[in-house]
Amino acid sequence: MPDLVRSPLADRHLSQGATLDEYHGALVPEKFSQSVAEHQAARQTAALFDFSFRSMFSMKGRDCARFLQRIISNDVKNLAPGQGTYATLLNPQGHVLADFQVLCAQDSFLIETDADLSEKTVQALGRYIIADKVTIEPLPWFAVSVQGPQSRGLMEKVFAKELPPLAEYGHWATDLLGFPVRVVEASSTGEQGYEIWSSAEAIRGVWKELHAKAQQGALPAGTEALESLRIEAGIPRYGADFGEDTMPLEAGLLNALSFNKGCYIGQEIVERTRSRGHVNWKLAGLTIDSAQPPAAGEKLISEGKELGEITSSCLSPTLSKTIALGYVRREVSEPGTHLALASGPAAEVALLPFYHARRGFCG
Repeated sequence: MPDLVRSPLADRHLSQGATLDEYHGALVPEKFSQSVAEHQAARQTAALFDFSFRSMFSMKGRDCARFLQRIISNDVKNLAPGQGTYATLLNPQGHVLADFQVLCAQDSFLIETDADLSEKTVQALGRYIIADKVTIEPLPWFAVSVQGPQSRGLMEKVFAKELPPLAEYGHWATDLLGFPVRVVEASSTGEQGYEIWSSAEAIRGVWKELHAKAQQGALPAGTEALESLRIEAGIPRYGADFGEDTMPLEAGLLNALSFNKGCYIGQEIVERTRSRGHVNWKLAGLTIDSAQPPAAGEKLISEGKELGEITSSCLSPTLSKTIALGYVRREVSEPGTHLALASGPAAEVALLPFYHARRGFCG
């Protein structure tokens, strides 16, 4: 087991009264004060997150684009510098070994994944490099993120210029406070969001600058708020909601798949599943008639039959109800279907996402 990544901001967080805890392979803030207030800051203004639980590495070489195109699940061959995508690495049985962002830079591809997946991802990709002119190099970078409806305005204050319009995972390299940084447009909450990647020293300065320029209502936020935000937004996470026993179509990872680019590892299984028209298990949203969020792994039943399982849950600050993500059998996956937890409380299948930044409550 790799050692926990310790955030370069850890001492600063502790001095501000934050509680640190392990999250996806890193020691980062669980909360700074009240997680509900931090959650609401992301929904109403902006929230600042320490993303030191993310890890980056580069892939370079003459054959890099061709190599990634035949290995991972999404189309990278047609990415131009400054563009990016979300993708998975599958095994030959079509199960998810890892998920990550792939960014196309001028002379390389930049990969960002969770810290606890980084070593596994590098090793798995490396096993497929045989005669290819491809090298993999870890990047000693960290990240902070701004999420919320005022995130763009805050970023423009910090960079003292108008940001270029970008699609999701669009990115550019620039300077800030005398340091080279890379800015990525990426939502982890269902709101507009940005990540800033750079060295440990630079990230300390960037975090301080974000705090200084933040408007009233913006708050630093921890992983408790990040979890409730991403569950509301219907964003599954590796390790919690899918993993090596999951196919991407079961987890609803359509944005990680290309159905036009041709062969890649696990593609035959993905295509066979798609052509069948359905999966037997499906990640769904659930509303729970209980003030206590159910534990991961709790079974969902109907008429004495086990028909699903909870993977993530929270008491939603936005919706004022308990919500969850979980797998249910295809025959009970329609929104409005009534189920129950094995422990007793009623559950109802809900349409994902629970919350959309432009539409609000979607239930």
